[in-house]
Order: sequence, then structure tokens, then C-alpha cells
Amino acid sequence: MFQYNIIISLIIGYLLGSVPTGYLLARCWKGIDIRQYGSGNIGATNVWRTLGAAPGLVVLLIDMAKGAAAVLIARYFGGTGAELAAAVGALLGHSYPLFLKFRGGKIIATGAGIIFTISPLSGLVGLVLFASAVILTRYVSVASMTAAVSIPVSFYLLHMERPYIVFAAAVAAFAIYKHRSNIKRLITGTEFKIGQKKF
Repeated sequence: MFQYNIIISLIIGYLLGSVPTGYLLARCWKGIDIRQYGSGNIGATNVWRTLGAAPGLVVLLIDMAKGAAAVLIARYFGGTGAELAAAVGALLGHSYPLFLKFRGGKIIATGAGIIFTISPLSGLVGLVLFASAVILTRYVSVASMTAAVSIPVSFYLLHMERPYIVFAAAVAAFAIYKHRSNIKRLITGTEFKIGQKKF
């Protein structure tokens, strides 16, 4: 039964995560393929830059809700394993969505929804660090990676169970991997800053 719960939770999480919110909203809002604009990413940041604050915020909230819903549904099945399996599934679904030939987003918004559901305090710490990094650097990518790295540290300091800490560390590493193109642009000085008029 335990393995059954894990598999079902993973599948549910993946299907929820695979819903390409940014892509669908851009299609409905302006009739465009968001992957052809800005950074080419389907996430909230690129939608915000391309279409404006309102659609960007909608994508952010729905992507967060995907992660939160996956965890909450998995709790019905019970157990840490089911919860983390759903979280992993949602992150993989958002990053490699079934409906967009496995080319998706960078997991930050969906990951935030997961973290706020598992540990609201850790989510709040990540949010404060994200906002601080945005103010100091004006780079959303730097802020995203800073917040991601803070989560396993928060989990550890809050004495959460080891599986959660391992999960958070793996997610932080995956988030940095997903931002590898941003890191290259940061090194070359071509990364987009908040306030720039052109991408």
C-alpha cells in the first residue's frame, strides 16, 4: 500500500505540475506563444516582462497553487513519502511538462507553493530573502537561487525530518541547474535586470 500511495501521489503531482499556466494564459490573453518572447520561459517572470504585471501575477499564483495542491492531495494518502513524491512530481511536471514536449519552467513558483505548504515559516524566510536579493541586485534569477538555497538551511534549523531536508537540498540544486543559462548571462553581464526597457 505504501508504494501504491507513492506512485499515485507522484503521478498526481506530475499531472498538476504539467499544466503550462504561462503558455495557456499568453495564448488566451494575447494569442501568442510565450516561448517566442523574452527569455522563452513559460514562467511568471517572463510572462510579467512580456505581458505585464497582472498576467504575470496570475501565472505566479496558479503555479504556486499547483505545488500546494499536489502536496495537500498527497496528504490524503498519508505519510511523508506520499507528500514528497507529490512535490517531486509537481516540480518535474512544471519543469518537463507532458503537454509542451517536456520543455517547461524553472520550478521557483511551483516550488514556493510546495514549501509554503510544507513549512510556512521556511517559505516566509525564502520570500524575505527573495525580496531582499531583488532590491539589492535587481536580478530575479539571483533572488530565485538565493531563496532556493535558503530552504534546506531553514528545514535543518527547524529540525525537520531528514527526508524533508534531503528533498529541499535536491530542489535547491535542481533550481540552480535550471538557472544555468542565467548564470552564464550573469557572468557575461548580459542578464536582464528589473527596470531594463529591453530584454
